[in-house]
Amino acid sequence: MPRLYHLARIIGLLSVAAALAGCSAIKLGYNNLPQLSAWWLDGYVDFSDDQEQRIRGDLERLQQWHRRDELPKFAGLLQQAERLAAGDLKADEACALVPSIRTRVMALAERSEPAAVTLALNLGPEQLVHLERKYQKNIRDYRKDWVQLAPDELVEKRYKQFLDRMEMIYGNLDEPQRETLRRQLERTVFNPETNLAERRRRQQDILQGLRKLAGQQVSLTEARAAVRRLVESGLQSPDAKYRAYQESLIQEGCRNVAVVHNSTTPQQRQNAVRRLRAYQRDLEELSGQK
Repeated sequence: MPRLYHLARIIGLLSVAAALAGCSAIKLGYNNLPQLSAWWLDGYVDFSDDQEQRIRGDLERLQQWHRRDELPKFAGLLQQAERLAAGDLKADEACALVPSIRTRVMALAERSEPAAVTLALNLGPEQLVHLERKYQKNIRDYRKDWVQLAPDELVEKRYKQFLDRMEMIYGNLDEPQRETLRRQLERTVFNPETNLAERRRRQQDILQGLRKLAGQQVSLTEARAAVRRLVESGLQSPDAKYRAYQESLIQEGCRNVAVVHNSTTPQQRQNAVRRLRAYQRDLEELSGQK
């Protein structure tokens, strides 16, 4: 994606996935990240051959930096999580990891800036049309997948997502633990309509920003500033109400994690510690590969 956030998104997602799932498929995905990322980005803007070749090179360099500098920092976050997993957990302790995660996302966005600026300046009108159509499809899909669900269907869908994540760490949860999780999600502030409105806002900002840059005679300084503004508004909404809503969701998620964690048995907590420790080894292995 032409903006920094989207250019960096896959590498960030896979690094987090590697931190949360120590399996060979994740390692394979991370090692093939430049190809996967280029394919994903191509779905948004339909690269020319020259653009695709340049983007692949940019992503390979981005991955080399991320592997060397960022994966060890993710391993450090897992060490903190391992320490927390051994005992009871407070919501604010779970949320204490959030600023560090945000810092890693910003570092990734900043490192992606030169490639994102180059791409934004070289997009053609037909590629912006392709991007707009892709965005429209994403909106339709999100509406179908989330907004149009009945309230009980929405709770059930989110419950299954959270359950999968919890059981990936702790192992199987028993029925009382599952019911605890379900009750937490029934009281959620999650609102698909609010998320949809923010998605639309971001899409319009990106399209307007890119139309001012693509194929235009602007200085490199102006282009960098414009792309940086797009990234900043993508990572932190200019809408104060949405920022408050997003923060409420984060706090709610931390409470949910704490409540479920505090319902776990000593064996389940040992499972969590072992898995988090194994994930650290996976990241160390990935970071040491050339």
